[in-house]
Amino acid sequence: MSAPLFLYGTLRHPPLLETVLGAPAGDAGAVPAALHDHAVRRVEDEPFPMLLEEPGARAEGLLLERLSAEGRARLDFYEGGFDFARRQVTVETGQGPRRAEVYACPPGRWTPGAPFRLDAWAARWGALSVAAAEEVMIHREQRDADSVAAMLPMIRARAQARLNALEAPAPDRAPQGFGADTVRETARRIPYARFYSVEERDLSYPRFEGGYGPVVTRAALMGTDAAIVLPYDPVSDRVMLLEQFRPAPYFRGDPRPWCLEPVAGRVDGGETPEQAALREGAEEAGLSFDRLEFVSRNYPSPGSTTEYFHVYVGICRLPERVEGTGGLDDEAEDIRRHVMPFETAMALAEAAELDVGPLLLALYWLARHRARLRTQA
Repeated sequence: MSAPLFLYGTLRHPPLLETVLGAPAGDAGAVPAALHDHAVRRVEDEPFPMLLEEPGARAEGLLLERLSAEGRARLDFYEGGFDFARRQVTVETGQGPRRAEVYACPPGRWTPGAPFRLDAWAARWGALSVAAAEEVMIHREQRDADSVAAMLPMIRARAQARLNALEAPAPDRAPQGFGADTVRETARRIPYARFYSVEERDLSYPRFEGGYGPVVTRAALMGTDAAIVLPYDPVSDRVMLLEQFRPAPYFRGDPRPWCLEPVAGRVDGGETPEQAALREGAEEAGLSFDRLEFVSRNYPSPGSTTEYFHVYVGICRLPERVEGTGGLDDEAEDIRRHVMPFETAMALAEAAELDVGPLLLALYWLARHRARLRTQA
């Protein structure tokens, strides 16, 4: 019979534990326990903790006394994605010492940080971790833990997008159909997953004339939220456009797969669209925005992708000369920057020489609000 399992970190958060187990947390028979001479520390730059040997310290946690074989296998898969494996320990319970197993990482695998506090973690990372775990566990039947670990940044970004969708303001005046809670979903699959993923779902939804339609299979490219910023200098009345190779036009067969576009990048897990916009402005354009003017929130292609755009005009001071290129080497980015008068950019738009939708949207918004922005400069 397997030893009980001691949990010291994020899995003490009941919604996360239930998501990973696929069953109510109470079924596992959790009781309070502690591990002496060990401390729980945050992992630097990651939203989870690690266990460290530390004389005199005490790691508080839960002991799962009735964990099923299926529950243990699901926990092994989830923890394996963070390079954690089970090892033997002795914990203290209300009934005395107990032999148990605990998930721990190899020495040197992660860098320890400040002491871990479950309540602070839950407030900052709880909802995102639960949303990410929902996708992680879907992969269990098709992929190993190492493959899923490589996808974690994108899984978290997709989880953040789902949280953003729940928090988005509801339209007051636009006509709306039914709510998502009226859709009947019977199956969900992820046939492809790497940087992006593709989901298939079998579902039916209510029809406007009444009743439900047939069960149909629908697929979507599971993108992320993206922050998009057109840099604008209201003093000199100039904008900055970025030029870089884009794979989608190349895959489509476009003989000109280098696009002119605004600053753009995904909203990472735990990041707001505004934070992403400021970060991308520094990384891609070498700019620090004085403020962001909101333009739009929109789905560029709701029939095929979940990608969602948060579009801004970034007020800044543009340099007289632009030297070198931008982008991150570890993302193989090679970005050329073009600073031009607003009227030049608009002439390109009106001549149909720009073909990136968010750039056109931002330029036409700027055309409408440019006088106000110049007056405020």
